Amino acid sequence: MKLKLLVFSFFLFSLGLSSQTPELSSKAQISVLTCGTGNQLFSSFGHTAFRVQDTQLGIDVVYNYGTFDFNKPNFYLNFAKGKLIYSLSRRRFENFLYDYELEKRWVKEQILDLTPEETRELFQFLETNYLPENRDYAYDPLFNNCSTITGDILENQFKDQIEFNDKHLKERHTFRQLVRQYLPLNSWGAFGIDLAFGGITDRTATLREHMFMPYYAMEQLKNTEKSGKPILKRERTILNYPEDSGNDQDSLLTSPLFWFMMFLSFVIAITILDHRHHGNNKWLDFILFLISGIAGLLILVLWLATDHIVTIKNFNFLWLMPANLFVAFSLISKKERPTWLRRYLWFALTCIAIVILIWILKIQILSPLNIPLMLALVTRYLFLLKKI
Repeated sequence: MKLKLLVFSFFLFSLGLSSQTPELSSKAQISVLTCGTGNQLFSSFGHTAFRVQDTQLGIDVVYNYGTFDFNKPNFYLNFAKGKLIYSLSRRRFENFLYDYELEKRWVKEQILDLTPEETRELFQFLETNYLPENRDYAYDPLFNNCSTITGDILENQFKDQIEFNDKHLKERHTFRQLVRQYLPLNSWGAFGIDLAFGGITDRTATLREHMFMPYYAMEQLKNTEKSGKPILKRERTILNYPEDSGNDQDSLLTSPLFWFMMFLSFVIAITILDHRHHGNNKWLDFILFLISGIAGLLILVLWLATDHIVTIKNFNFLWLMPANLFVAFSLISKKERPTWLRRYLWFALTCIAIVILIWILKIQILSPLNIPLMLALVTRYLFLLKKI
């Protein structure tokens, strides 16, 4: 009868219907799971989750702070505004693991060295966090994600008992450097991130801030002590797939550098033809000014009109001038060039020089992939100056 009651209670618990958190046995243990990189941009950096296991009660569940739902109302609008909401989810371990088996991503487990009472308290904390009124949180890719929460929870639970050591770090990196370790520089994902990330990401991350990367969080746990002793009891590999290669450098014909060089070559060729034939390809200028203006405007909006932290102090708008949007329509709608165009072009060239100086001084690190695009703009700016 007791066995049936136990099974029924756990069945309700596994469905999230239990009104009371089960009392873990002394055999229970809590571990941190780290998962290898995937072949999608959002999985390029790996993943972190908590596992609670109690063989005596038949409990084996994963608490995952990295859950999001594309179908939530205004998901993409909230993402653009920097108000993206992630949630804590709870799944049976076998179901969680199945996804990584399908994707052939490795999974490693680090079992925490906790007393039975500490294990119960941490389990209670996770269960309380899983309540509908608590499970949602404001996600930030660098400062509040599934990986940073690991350190937050340990500090919250054990306060001054926790000590994070830095023996595993040969040097401390900036946030941008940490991201670039997992994305090839000549890839569309890296180009987009570098373009959107502001100068704030070129600050050197603290020891704890390195933990926004799951791999660094895993290494940090190996160098973390609780009450002067290692916090880990032991480690093991659950799935031993090789590191995912899906994020390798794009092939030549699909890489951004190839297409940007092709675009630069096209702009130079059209400019040479315009010079030889005393012409002026207005449509090329319209497209160039229009696209750069839209990009610059988006960069300013992300900096000034959203809650994103990572887009603050983004000086890419100095070469992707938002005002180019206005210039584009002025050039295409008028037969005569505006009288103010010469001054504007010199101003735009000066801004490009300033942003290069900002790059050299390391106030903000830009992507080398920007260079062909900058050269394309400079080519047309100088040509139009000569034509005026």
